[in-house]
Amino acid sequence: MIQKTCLYDNHVKHNAKIVEFGGFLMPLEYTDITSEHLAVRNDAGVFDCSHMGEILVTGKDTLSFLNYLVTCNVKEAKAMKMTYGLLLYENGTVVDDLMVYKINDEKCMLVVNASNTDKDYEYILANKKDYDVKIENQSNDYGQLALQGPSSLSQLQKLTSYNLSELKYSYFDYIKLDGKDFIISRSGYTGSDGFEIYGSPIDIIELFEKLYNNGVQLCGLGCRDTLRFEAAMPLYGHEINDQVTPLEAGLSFGVSLEKGDFIGRDVLLKQKEQGLTKKLVGIELLERGIARGGYELYKDDEKIGEITTGYMIPNTNKVYALGYVKIEYSKIGEEISVLIRNRKVKAKIRNKKFLNKEYAR
Repeated sequence: MIQKTCLYDNHVKHNAKIVEFGGFLMPLEYTDITSEHLAVRNDAGVFDCSHMGEILVTGKDTLSFLNYLVTCNVKEAKAMKMTYGLLLYENGTVVDDLMVYKINDEKCMLVVNASNTDKDYEYILANKKDYDVKIENQSNDYGQLALQGPSSLSQLQKLTSYNLSELKYSYFDYIKLDGKDFIISRSGYTGSDGFEIYGSPIDIIELFEKLYNNGVQLCGLGCRDTLRFEAAMPLYGHEINDQVTPLEAGLSFGVSLEKGDFIGRDVLLKQKEQGLTKKLVGIELLERGIARGGYELYKDDEKIGEITTGYMIPNTNKVYALGYVKIEYSKIGEEISVLIRNRKVKAKIRNKKFLNKEYAR
């Protein structure tokens, strides 16, 4: 059954183009993708992220359990800090990627991808073993907004006496906005400075309209994808899935092999020792064309991989892509081709840094 977020009626009211995504009816765009993309890069934009899942883990074994469950080191993380990690199958491939919000040693919130919430919840329950923890899917208790862009701080500061400039990148806190209680973290899936805001559905609806009335651009999934792509952020179902490992996806920063045992660790250790056979790379087209997800990559007549995501960056003539290639063709500068409508288009391997990220460190 297709679901609606708490903000669905607001999206309709503001004339959003609605599409199905991750089992939810979501706004693709309100104006157009380029305008919304540039609003986030130059000013501020707000996204409905209420479709994301929130799973609470509590109890005396919380940190031990999560260190076994996810790839990052939750025990070593600071309280009130969010950490990127992944859930893996025993073969080292990806169940999902997520953010761990460490509230204290006995309470953590996992924020997971919308389309994977039920799958992740069942996976977590299935791996509970004898750990003394309570696992609760609280996704229906929260609405979530992402406020992104260089003006996001000043826009949010209008609504609170909390000094938001003291909330540094990847930290979170309990903060009142106009007297209402929210959990607010500072990071962003766009590469720009910004905040994730969790609250009750009714408070999120009120905040969404308040930000809109204060001049913040409403943004849809279309520009969320171009923004995250420009920042080389992975998207489940594209750059990561049950066919790739975090090491192949270039996500080793979210993996702590030295912390001890976790699900899939043995495979990653072996892969690191033996070397990768494929790798996620940045790609730049040297001729006209757009490299879409699923398009095949070639070196001369040999198929060497395929595109996961590709776009012309809004307001530029640059056409970039992310894709997996055989490791021997992954060096920066390697000339390859993309098969686009039965025509091989010249391209080259480049770094994935399409954008200089602007986080508040």
